[in-house]
Amino acid sequence: MTADSPLRFAIIGCGLIGRKRAAALAPGQLRYACDLDAIRAGELARGHAGAVATTDFQQALSDPAVQAVIVSTLNGALAPLALAAVRAGKHALIEKPGALNSGQLRSLQAAAAPARVKVRLGYNHRFHPALQKARELFESGVLGPMMFLRGRYGHGGRKGYDREWRANPMLSGGGELIDQGAHLIDLAGWFLGEFAQIGGHAATFFWDMPVDDNAFLSLRTAGGQTAWLHVSCTEWKNLFSLELYGRDAKVAIDGLGGSYGPERCTCYRMLPQMGPPETTVWDYPGTDDSWTRELAAFEEDIRGDRAPNPGLPDGIRTLDIVEQIYRASGYPVNPAPLS
Repeated sequence: MTADSPLRFAIIGCGLIGRKRAAALAPGQLRYACDLDAIRAGELARGHAGAVATTDFQQALSDPAVQAVIVSTLNGALAPLALAAVRAGKHALIEKPGALNSGQLRSLQAAAAPARVKVRLGYNHRFHPALQKARELFESGVLGPMMFLRGRYGHGGRKGYDREWRANPMLSGGGELIDQGAHLIDLAGWFLGEFAQIGGHAATFFWDMPVDDNAFLSLRTAGGQTAWLHVSCTEWKNLFSLELYGRDAKVAIDGLGGSYGPERCTCYRMLPQMGPPETTVWDYPGTDDSWTRELAAFEEDIRGDRAPNPGLPDGIRTLDIVEQIYRASGYPVNPAPLS
């Protein structure tokens, strides 16, 4: 690979997210589309000139022309496939949450360091334009010292949702908390940093399944800043809301596009006399380009020998929080090791 030559990728897992990942690649970048379902692999490969469809991921890992692997399978296969990629000397982008448990990510971290490969966790929400604008405002100091944030994220499932793979803890690692909750925990840490106190609980209110359908979290930093989070798959009307509260201003991010509603970032800046705030709104009605932005960041990690952010340490911290809430709520943590 030369400095200006395109990176060549293999995608393992050709479902909805695998297709989104493939769409973010430039022509000629996808070398392999891998899936246990040969038809699904073939459909993805046909949309990318020169791509090879295969049901054998080792075929892709053994090809020296492949520099990086995107793993977009069910949760239970994420860490084992990423470990195989790392051992083959390939950089890896793994969909969130990256593993069934934090121990699997720690094992992957131990393998990745001597292999000198980059491993990025696929928390694409950081790359949504409204969240990028919120980060820009946060870094500008307009909010002043941070006080707390409030996040809500939820959907309504669908008929038979409690019989899908996400309801099976052996395949998913848990329910709504490890699914959409992982995104909120990641975003909360992105803005507030490390959490010293972890509180909250998970519950199953509606769906007939052994995993949670709602979770409520209160996370506090050593300095006292609080993240108050609620995730739900009994939301009925899909919702995304993240509000950042500083001493000088508030920033609200609403919607993710599609069924979650138009994406918007609003800054409410407190005036010296207080009263109604100075309000500025940024609307993002276009298509979701977070996948393209995230892929570009991954390529920069590789080319610039840069530590991915979020990387394995961030993924481990997120799953540590998930597991603490599950244990406190009486839900088992999937103990599957990574070998």
